[in-house]
Amino acid sequence: MIASVRGVVTATGPDQAVIEVGGVGLAVHCAPATIADLRVGQPARLATSLVVREDSLTLYGFADDDAKQLFELLQTASGVGPRLAQAVLAVHTPDAVRKAIANADTAALTRVPGIGKKGAERLVLELRDRIGPVPVGADGAAGVTGGAWPEQVRQALVGLGWTAAQADQAVAAVAETVDGDTPPVPVLLKQAIRLLGRTR
Repeated sequence: MIASVRGVVTATGPDQAVIEVGGVGLAVHCAPATIADLRVGQPARLATSLVVREDSLTLYGFADDDAKQLFELLQTASGVGPRLAQAVLAVHTPDAVRKAIANADTAALTRVPGIGKKGAERLVLELRDRIGPVPVGADGAAGVTGGAWPEQVRQALVGLGWTAAQADQAVAAVAETVDGDTPPVPVLLKQAIRLLGRTR
């Protein structure tokens, strides 16, 4: 396993970079955001994951170990290969992916090309318990570590007729007011409904 590479960037393209390590140029497949941070002629370090197939050895590169670990975890879900896992990380940050899976936000997951509603639901089902902690306020949204109330409130709002996007915004707004002990779900739901009532 090649866990990381460090060397001089000799070339970049839309979806890969070449890093020269000890006189050998390694082609590393990267998301656009990772490539954007690389400069030809400058040294770089990428966390990497080597994907072995019968007819190929493909090296995938990431800005940090967190993204690499999430890339490898995503591939443990049914129907997710390395290209789709990288596409997820090209669209969302690692924190946003964790938040989407933890809160069953299938709308966010289906923004990734190649993931439909059923695929998003499968990711949530298979990875929700293994996704790790979701930082509070990740990407300005309701990534709350203290229990599953965001998803309960979100589902209740959708059931009451609001759209998933409106529900997500309300949950995010309510999450910003939670400080210390989390109030009971009915209290949080009432607060979210009050917020949504102002925007109708």
